[in-house]
Amino acid sequence: MTTEESTEATEPRSKAVRWRPLAIAVYAAALVAWIVVIGVPTDPFQMFAWMWLAVIAWRWGVPARAHLDFVKDWWPAFAVLVVYLYSRGLSDELIGTVHWTMPIHVDRWLTGGNDLPTAYLQDALCGDPCVRETSPRWYDVLLTTVYYTHFVVALTLALVLWVRNRVDWAAWLSRYLVMNVAGLIVYVLYPMAPPWLASKEGYIAESLPRLTGRGWSDIGLGGFHVILAEVGNPVAAMPSLHGGIAMLVALWTIRRLTSPWRWTALIYPLVMAFALVYYAEHYVIDIIAGWALAGLVMFGVGWWERRHHVPI
Repeated sequence: MTTEESTEATEPRSKAVRWRPLAIAVYAAALVAWIVVIGVPTDPFQMFAWMWLAVIAWRWGVPARAHLDFVKDWWPAFAVLVVYLYSRGLSDELIGTVHWTMPIHVDRWLTGGNDLPTAYLQDALCGDPCVRETSPRWYDVLLTTVYYTHFVVALTLALVLWVRNRVDWAAWLSRYLVMNVAGLIVYVLYPMAPPWLASKEGYIAESLPRLTGRGWSDIGLGGFHVILAEVGNPVAAMPSLHGGIAMLVALWTIRRLTSPWRWTALIYPLVMAFALVYYAEHYVIDIIAGWALAGLVMFGVGWWERRHHVPI
């Protein structure tokens, strides 16, 4: 190839790189407008659409057919997550026996037979009376934000890895999908009510309102958890995948990085656990089970990769 031909070949690419910041800015503006007008993306259909658009903006200038690589690589994961989202609502219908008291007894045992951890946190932090409509505190905005990251952090990590390193992407995505499928199996076999529902049905004497979303209502985003509740199942609580996937992210980060600061990744599942217990979404035992499941998934998938000589 002559110097002139080489220059002509690189010109389209350089022009595309120059246009990339504009493409990313347009994408960001469109996403913000969507959130303000329609709401925060939470279901797999919206999430994958916005992820694909993010890749298109980042890879602006590549041949149009190259953007179909995302669809070809991601559709199996998309299918699994759709099945997970809409199947978890069947757990109490298939088994029929909802477990109410076991986690109550365990959480009381953890506190020496005193108040449930959720009751203690709501008494200390929620306000008097403690209802979802009470004016939120500054930490409610923080904790609700952490709660919502469950829907974006794992997939955002997968998206970054897909762009940078497909081997790492496959390794992470396999762990994430196994985690979701394992959680779904337990939901079906062991449907269990969360604290807010047990309180509502009289299994817990204390009033434990469901505070999820508190803090976002003032900025117009408080309805996201209502949308999720319509497609979910209130008795799919054991284990806590919010807590488990946060721990999975932390364990992956600790394993992949070498800096001593990598251990600060554990702050994420700890803050997530605090939010889940405070908001009456989960008992402490649910979160411990989710953390244990994350450890088992990391170990089990890693063992399978080593046995089958999968590059990691």
